[in-house]
Amino acid sequence: MPFEKRSPIPVKEAIQRIVNQNIRSNKITVSLEESIGYVLANDIVATYDIPRFDKSPYDGFAIRSKDTVGARGDHRIKFKVIDHIGAGSVSHKEVGQYEAVRIMTGAQLPKGADAVVMFEQTVEEEDTFSIRKSFEHHENVSLKGEETQTGDIVLTVGQRINPGAIAVLATYGYTEVEVYEKPSIAVIATGSELLDVSDELQPGKIRNSNGPMIKALAEQLGIHVGSYQIQQDDLQSSIEVVKHAMEQHDMVITTGGVSVGDFDYLPEIYRALDANVLFNKVAMRPGSVTTVAVANQKYLFGLSGNPSACFTGFELFVKPAMNHMMNAKAVYPQIVKATLMEDFTKANPFTRFIRATATLTPAGATVVPSGFNKSGAVVAIAHANAMIMLPGGTRGFKQGHTVDVILTESAAYEEELNI
Repeated sequence: MPFEKRSPIPVKEAIQRIVNQNIRSNKITVSLEESIGYVLANDIVATYDIPRFDKSPYDGFAIRSKDTVGARGDHRIKFKVIDHIGAGSVSHKEVGQYEAVRIMTGAQLPKGADAVVMFEQTVEEEDTFSIRKSFEHHENVSLKGEETQTGDIVLTVGQRINPGAIAVLATYGYTEVEVYEKPSIAVIATGSELLDVSDELQPGKIRNSNGPMIKALAEQLGIHVGSYQIQQDDLQSSIEVVKHAMEQHDMVITTGGVSVGDFDYLPEIYRALDANVLFNKVAMRPGSVTTVAVANQKYLFGLSGNPSACFTGFELFVKPAMNHMMNAKAVYPQIVKATLMEDFTKANPFTRFIRATATLTPAGATVVPSGFNKSGAVVAIAHANAMIMLPGGTRGFKQGHTVDVILTESAAYEEELNI
């Protein structure tokens, strides 16, 4: 079982092959409280008008606009306050000529009124006030249904449910919502050199960092993760571990080669599973030996053993697969433009992904490479919130150049908000 010949394909094509698979999650119904992070399986429609009635967007006085005609600085018009209403209350009085109702923000406009005068536009005296300007019909009034009307689509299928969507669902009384099920992931730590996190270090051995990292990356997205390990150095036991993981999960991720000596078991495992290998090499650094296959409507990811390449593979290939399975509208990594703040003179025969720290400034985004630009440097991953993406065929970039950046965490803002 010699190592399989690998022919590299472009990163974009690799991602496209993944999301072209007809592998989809089932529709399930979850409660509103549990729905965060899921993707909507149906459009959500407004169950009533918003606003439900003509209301005041300000604290002030509800009046008849026609009573304000002719008001000016040298001809103030006086109104008598006949009632007071707060938000959630309704006045049972009808506003007549030169009458007004004191009204709070969000309260329903009383009968007869068609405009609102803000407090700061008046001069008050006991139960009266005067104004020095005229008001138009519906001035300072939020009209019934101007935001949404009954039957309007307010959230669309494929939209990921975020806190704002939760507020919309709650507003319209959706206690349950139909969504696409989140895929579960099996992570298989491979390699005879790996120790458990709790094990004492031994000569020639390293602790398994990729397994916990992938688990954390997935759980950050609300994805259930199961951990497995290939312990015996033989093909059949390796096949059985992968088969068992596939029975329990929708995706299986191995990190590092499933190999002993000069033999790589991964191609043999895929053959035993009758898997369709989508690609087994990508024109990128790090992580060129990334492999992705499909078997029994499930994804199999063979990510690189070095931590940086493993992280990059998850962001570039696993995340889009998860988004695709959940029928999300937003499938691909989000790319922003940023100014490079340090020279990066290394040539890039293939597309290169560099761990980096991105910062937002009033002038735009800036980015600085993290660590020592060594592909396996674990510590640099912890201090990075982005990946610089340099195209293949380039011979380095200088400080001040504009580069493409994939944000993997929230970017820091350089200055305090000027509010």
